[in-house]
Amino acid sequence: MSGAATFEGDPAPAGLTEAFWAYEAALMADDVGALDRLFAPGPETLRGDASGLLVGHDRIAAFRAARGGAPRRTITQVHVRRAADDAALVVAVTRNDAGGVGQQTQLWRRSAAGWQVAAAHVSHTPSGALDPSVWRVAGTPLVAGRPDGPLRGRSVAVKDLFAVAGHAIGAGVPSFLTGRTVEPAHAPAVQALLDAGASVVGIARTDELAYSVAGRNPHYGTPVNPAVPGGLPGGSSNGPATAVALGQADVGLATDTAGSIRVPASYQGLWGLRTTHGAVPRDGLVPLAPRYDTVGWLARDAATLLDVACVGLAGAPQRAGAGRLAVVDLWSAGLEEPVAAAFRDAVAALGPAGFDVDPVAVDVGDLGELYEAFRVTQAFEAWQQHGAWVEAHPGALGTEVAARFAAASRVTADEAAAADRAVTEACDRIEDRAAGRVLLLPSTSSPAPDAAAPSAVVEASRAATLRLTCVAGITGRPAVSAPVLTVDGAPVGLGLVGARDGDLATLALARQVAAALRPARREEATEETTSPRPERMGA
Repeated sequence: MSGAATFEGDPAPAGLTEAFWAYEAALMADDVGALDRLFAPGPETLRGDASGLLVGHDRIAAFRAARGGAPRRTITQVHVRRAADDAALVVAVTRNDAGGVGQQTQLWRRSAAGWQVAAAHVSHTPSGALDPSVWRVAGTPLVAGRPDGPLRGRSVAVKDLFAVAGHAIGAGVPSFLTGRTVEPAHAPAVQALLDAGASVVGIARTDELAYSVAGRNPHYGTPVNPAVPGGLPGGSSNGPATAVALGQADVGLATDTAGSIRVPASYQGLWGLRTTHGAVPRDGLVPLAPRYDTVGWLARDAATLLDVACVGLAGAPQRAGAGRLAVVDLWSAGLEEPVAAAFRDAVAALGPAGFDVDPVAVDVGDLGELYEAFRVTQAFEAWQQHGAWVEAHPGALGTEVAARFAAASRVTADEAAAADRAVTEACDRIEDRAAGRVLLLPSTSSPAPDAAAPSAVVEASRAATLRLTCVAGITGRPAVSAPVLTVDGAPVGLGLVGARDGDLATLALARQVAAALRPARREEATEETTSPRPERMGA
């Protein structure tokens, strides 16, 4: 663990050397209790790394409990600088077993409880290593695009549901990947981006068989959420979303069945577009529930997303003009109050900003009932698609997704037919009441939950969020999540659900709304960001 590293620089105060190596031993053993004791209590303790800053002992402890241990490493150098009799700065140089070097800077303070870390910052530079929770495979690039085209220079992270020639599809499950053969050709959605000049830099992770919106994968780990340190990234398009948020890709090619683009976009402060159902070919894609499965994209800015959407939707019919804005009546949504308040404030600002907003909210019905009909039909289709495989591979899935499939297996044909009728009636009702208008609602019911939150808490958040996202699923309409709302410093997306075949018009309207509501960000008025070079992957 320590190698030959010894303390250099100023003499270490009595007891500090022992406390430092006790901390390192606890870190390598993932002894969460010991690590908690060695970090100073209280709301002012700090821990930072490339994914963000955690403030307060409790937040740090929750993050540590959820991450499942730190990478194995060796301490190669330790330097100490005394700040006072009872305070010292310790800087350690590390070498990870998986490759790469790093630094760890800690401010230690002595109290009646002994030496404890009051502030820490960790950095790491990989040596060709990728975060396996984000990427399944990557290259520089993995697949090069055409040398010209409107997306030349753009980099793409492909969700591990799409066919990429020369690679098997893994769908977030090791056993599934083992049983797949190498794909002979790219999925059309992948090929379209390559033909337009974009390059695929890697295949990014997904939740198991895409049957989740949390972003937790028990086999490969949970990607970081750069916008909310210690928060869930959102799923099932968690890998592409995190890759984009980290700047390791410009675009995430993803799918959205029940919110799998819009939820990670909301949680991570990204732009996300779920396209009109059927507008983008779904060939070469592992399905979940074909009635609802759609293709779409994630990006850090609206201009990039619009460029990609124009390419991906080429040949699909598109309406001219998005139409008038109308707020969805959220009486049955179950929103967290801070989200509801942020949404109300945003809506109130639209009229003074010059937008035509219908004064009467659109009552789409009981959102809980809509979600229940959606859930049953989705579950029935998911079992038709994957039930035989799930039964043939007991133990292949983690607890949460396995339980979801077990429930899906119990949906009878009669229950599915009744839910199908309810979905059809709901679709007709929403189309009649919306009358071509663009519907406004929050993208998610809450900001990103803590990654350490109990499963019951995450499941409750999931269910409340799906009450919102199912509106687009039931109607087959396109939906945009725009990074507009903020709750306690965390992003929450503003959702715009447009008319069928109004994808580009809805995205253009969302861009205008965001520019009006968040003028300080000016995402739409700035030059396009420079594409990160492929060799920066994992930095």
